[in-house]
Amino acid sequence: MNIQIVSPKGTLYEGELQYAVFPGKAGEFAVYPGHAPLISMLSKGAIRCITGTGKDETIPVGGGFVEVNRNKITVCVEQ
Repeated sequence: MNIQIVSPKGTLYEGELQYAVFPGKAGEFAVYPGHAPLISMLSKGAIRCITGTGKDETIPVGGGFVEVNRNKITVCVEQ
């Protein structure tokens, strides 16, 4: 699964991952490979990405949107 996190200042993170956890408006939610298509608003918090090698990456965000489609995650955030 691939993720790209962008802000008005540019790309914050891009890479392959096992799964990701997002700060959704209605609470945290996780996205795993094969997840159904989704568009959701994000709250202020942090996105947690577990990379393909198992490394835990945390990216703080001030809100934004996430789109999941065919094992590709695109995130637009405020920083």
